[in-house]
Amino acid sequence: MFWLIVRRELRMAWRKRAGIVHPLWFFMMVITLFPLGIGPEPRLLARIAPGVVWVAALLASLLALERLFRDDFQDGSLEQLLLLPAPLPLTVFGKVFAHWLISGFPLLLLSPLVALLLSLNGWTLLAVALTLLLGTPTLSLIGAIGVALTVGLGKGGVLLSLLLLPLYIPVLIFAASAIDAASMGLAFDGHLALLGALLAGSATLAPFATAAALRVSLQ
Repeated sequence: MFWLIVRRELRMAWRKRAGIVHPLWFFMMVITLFPLGIGPEPRLLARIAPGVVWVAALLASLLALERLFRDDFQDGSLEQLLLLPAPLPLTVFGKVFAHWLISGFPLLLLSPLVALLLSLNGWTLLAVALTLLLGTPTLSLIGAIGVALTVGLGKGGVLLSLLLLPLYIPVLIFAASAIDAASMGLAFDGHLALLGALLAGSATLAPFATAAALRVSLQ
């Protein structure tokens, strides 16, 4: 059932490809504007790179999140998903995993281009890729809770941002710190361990919290 949900979400996303392109385009535009705005000096770009990369990734994640349950809510299929024989947290996890494949995994694939634009070396590029690999699924899992709470609202985008931005701060801090440590030639495995712990905790708890929020929103 999990893989059926994932296949369904990927198929639906492919039919609405604009929803996939817009967050990625936003991410790359933010990354590109900083070198244009402050100049191409490599040391300065490498110094601001940790914050730039992760603020752009966080905002791109928020941009892509609202459609996680919105389309299903509008066409009535969300109620049908709640009636599936599979446990609702498993269904939620399938939808979040598909959402990450669409919106988070492409950011990882773009990391070499990000390194080129921000004058990052190979060690820092590795840190960027690993933090995106561990951090973006956490953003999707935590974001799913906020989306489930606001899915019944007509225009919940601002409220969704207010709910999620404080919860995203730990991911932002640890990921940016890992990239900053790598840029100075230091080890960053401790930061990755903390990001991994956040991912493990989110993967364990977020599907159940999201399922409960969906039941409340649809009552």
